[in-house]
Amino acid sequence: MIARTYLFAGVAGLSLLSSMAFAQDAAPPPEADQTTQQPRGDVIIVTARRRQETAQEVPLAISVIRGDSIEATGNFNVVKLQQLAPTLQVYTSNPRNTSVNIRGLGVPFGLTSDGFEQGVGIYVDDVYNSRVAAATFDFLDVAQVEVLRGPQGTLYGKNTTAGAINITTNQPTFDFEGRAELSVGNLGYKQAKAAISGPLSDTVAARIAVAATGRRGTLFNTITDRWINEQDNLGLRGQLLFRPNDDLNITLSGDYSRQNPECCGTVFVRVGRTQRALNRQYDALVAAVNAANPGRSYAEPSRNPYDRLSDLDSSLNAGNKIGGASLRVKWDLGSGTLTSVTAWRFWDWRPENDRDFTGLSIVSRSQNPSQQDQYSQEFRYNYAGEKIDFVLGLFGFKQRIDTQGTEQQGADASRWSLSGAQATDPSILKGLTATNTQWLKSTSVALFGQLSWHVNDALTIQPGARLNYDKKSGFYQRIVTNGQGQQISCTPAPAAGSVLAAQCGVYQPQVSAPSDSAWNFTYDFNVNYKIAPDILAYATYAKSFKTLGINQNGLPLNADNTVNYDAGTVKPESVNHFETGLKTQFWNRRATFNLSAFRTEIKDFQATVNGGQFGTVRGYLANAGRVRSQGIEADFKVVASDRFTAYANGAYTDAKYQKFVDAPCPPELSGGTFQPANATPDYSQPGVPGALSPRQCDISGQRLPGVSKWAFSYGAEYNIPVTLLDKDGQVYLGVDGNYRSHWNSNASPSIYTEVKGYALTNFRAGFRGEGFDIFGWIRNAFDVNYIDLLQVAPGNTGLIAGQPGDPQTWGGTIKFSF
Repeated sequence: MIARTYLFAGVAGLSLLSSMAFAQDAAPPPEADQTTQQPRGDVIIVTARRRQETAQEVPLAISVIRGDSIEATGNFNVVKLQQLAPTLQVYTSNPRNTSVNIRGLGVPFGLTSDGFEQGVGIYVDDVYNSRVAAATFDFLDVAQVEVLRGPQGTLYGKNTTAGAINITTNQPTFDFEGRAELSVGNLGYKQAKAAISGPLSDTVAARIAVAATGRRGTLFNTITDRWINEQDNLGLRGQLLFRPNDDLNITLSGDYSRQNPECCGTVFVRVGRTQRALNRQYDALVAAVNAANPGRSYAEPSRNPYDRLSDLDSSLNAGNKIGGASLRVKWDLGSGTLTSVTAWRFWDWRPENDRDFTGLSIVSRSQNPSQQDQYSQEFRYNYAGEKIDFVLGLFGFKQRIDTQGTEQQGADASRWSLSGAQATDPSILKGLTATNTQWLKSTSVALFGQLSWHVNDALTIQPGARLNYDKKSGFYQRIVTNGQGQQISCTPAPAAGSVLAAQCGVYQPQVSAPSDSAWNFTYDFNVNYKIAPDILAYATYAKSFKTLGINQNGLPLNADNTVNYDAGTVKPESVNHFETGLKTQFWNRRATFNLSAFRTEIKDFQATVNGGQFGTVRGYLANAGRVRSQGIEADFKVVASDRFTAYANGAYTDAKYQKFVDAPCPPELSGGTFQPANATPDYSQPGVPGALSPRQCDISGQRLPGVSKWAFSYGAEYNIPVTLLDKDGQVYLGVDGNYRSHWNSNASPSIYTEVKGYALTNFRAGFRGEGFDIFGWIRNAFDVNYIDLLQVAPGNTGLIAGQPGDPQTWGGTIKFSF
């Protein structure tokens, strides 16, 4: 079947800008009328269950975004992809600190730690990417992206509790082909992509692809007189396919991507009152710094975040390199298919940050460069029979991460962090430096499988199971030196009120070597039934887990300022997942409507927490008692004719902490010395005591951070056949948009980090024909002001910083293929 107008299937359906054939080997189902000339929906082939099948046949919630759709809408990485898939949430303060969640679950919200696993797996051509940083790179020669929702432990090598993002790239071909794309726009935007594929011999084919993106920053730094938060990305991919016969395919792949932007800065957003004494809060501290420095008058360049002005005085950098190689062997044995995927990947992270979010010299230096190597091996056997299908897999994974961190206090740190007479002595904290050395070793082995029993033509029963072993061991050492370069020790406890006590209150030397291992057995059970040829109903129960974690960024302190070594390891999550769904096609399969409802309950939820101390500024892991996420998702798409296509989808997600009694307090309840015995936080009244201790609050019943209750996306395209410059083609107009309701940007929900809901609208118009496409586009067409992320500054001073979302952008794209 050759489709003249593309529309991707699944919850994130989107009209495409191509008239090329797709999945021509997928024959129409027997019940279809193969002689009709009426327009019909496309056959979209996915590999979500490790075999080729149509998206509407897969009994799970899945979004399929085609490569042409990604290019047409400008959603060129996973961060931007959330505008098309409502239940996908991606938040990033820099490439390393990126959270990828589905239905509010996946990665603990907050600053990233190496010691925990992702709940959303990211796979590229069957290779698991253990670093969330991989999600920030440009898509490179991508054929399609599948977003699977719910636990995926019985089909994928690495266990994931919230879902998986399965990225498939274009493969080498034995027919010569190529494509090139160039985009330019405002803010100095430039993006170029090219790919070429063809035979080297009768049995060997090759494909090479390259992509480069550059754009001026969206924030202006008044200190350096430069635009920051720019884009500077480069990606390369090469593949060799050896096909000695029709039964054997051997593919060797290599890729390299790098980012080198001046990033990632913030702007002043607001100040909120905390439990600190009034003279120890942000505005009073700024006034005190100015008073102590005659002739100096510090003020933020703007208190309106949408002026996009920053005054960060520390160096900024987000140098990021990721790459690797893989060997994939696919052997058709007649009775089934044996697949082997051997892979090595590396990650090199070179950051520089301004962790006080101001133009004051409080934290003068903050950086935690990391290097990672990972190795994985997966064997998978797929069998398809008349009554029985099954997948059986064996997966091994080994990883090592080394990090060298430095954080240093500046000339204004004493005034900011100390009180009394010590606050007037800059030398106490100026130059105080914490140097961190750490490494993590992680090993994982799993046996997994899933069976499909076709009881009859309508009913299929599908059980799956997984046996998993994980081991993690780490080392962390923090050495602290004063402004004179002398190493300090905080044991025995220094005398109260001494200079050493003040220094130890900011940074304490630490050494820890956490280690733990665990076996896990999990399973799932799916029943799906074809109510009619084009109506599929399904129900799923999954017992899943997220493996243990260890704290790798420094341990928290007890109330007496000693190190809490009990927090070195974090228990595994225990997950119970329930889901039902309905997939339908109608109007001669020109339209689909899919509906799913889910409830996920997690015991010992792994959360990132932060007590506001500079010494644990990167956050640490802890177990929340219980978390629950539930909701409903729906999507509709229609290919009304060759001229018009449209889609709409939406999600309602209710995700909350059911029990978290010892969470870190939000900023409005932090910084005090009160300890009421049975208090409950009152989030409606800033400054009202409600903490269980100076550092802990009961946030049971509060919503999970990063989750919008309501999310929608939509799109439509209309075209008219025309002839321009002797070229036959179509003039088209397209629109797509999305909406997200308000959400909270702090691990413990705060009235100060509530992000308002927003709606974005994008337009495109152009002319396409055989082998070419020329179009103009405008994104965020109505120049909506919105916030991508809010952050609480350390120290409980009440300062809230943030990153505004992209303003209106516009430009044009030219694409050619042959």
